[in-house]
Amino acid sequence: MAQKQNDKIADTVRKEGGRLFNFIRRRVADSDDAEDILQDVYSQLVESYRGLETIERVSAWLFRVARNKITDLYRKKKPERLKQRSGSDNGDEIIMLEDVLPDLSGNPEEIYLREALWEAIEAAVAELPEPQREVFIWHEIEGMSFRALAEFTGESENTLRMRKHYAVRYLRDRLEIFYNEL
Repeated sequence: MAQKQNDKIADTVRKEGGRLFNFIRRRVADSDDAEDILQDVYSQLVESYRGLETIERVSAWLFRVARNKITDLYRKKKPERLKQRSGSDNGDEIIMLEDVLPDLSGNPEEIYLREALWEAIEAAVAELPEPQREVFIWHEIEGMSFRALAEFTGESENTLRMRKHYAVRYLRDRLEIFYNEL
């Protein structure tokens, strides 16, 4: 029985390991942190099998555990502000929202407006309920499809679409106030 469990665990790690690590790595800038999270996920997988817990959809379970571990990491570490640029160890740069906005460096008024815009964006995104915030970020910023999100979260695509719709509507209303104040 133990050998069968070991084989099943090894097969799961072989099958999902690459995708799982890439998923974690896209969300965690530090490669050491990403590897630690991956090991924690595998450890929890082993514990679940050893405890005779049945996991029906192993792939979705692994990604859900990874997402939770990533959330735990960010709760422990001081979150970086959206406007700070970060890069990965392998030279690939993580594209930040600031990279697609025009460079307003120059006069003090433009610098102030850029700072004010970032503060408004950060505040508006932070005010979203967590489920809406996650769907908005995953779909709009990270480019995940609703189908992939549905598999990952276990929620229906329609539920995820509605969460994003509510998030976009709130952000539009909230940032319109900022725009009108300019």
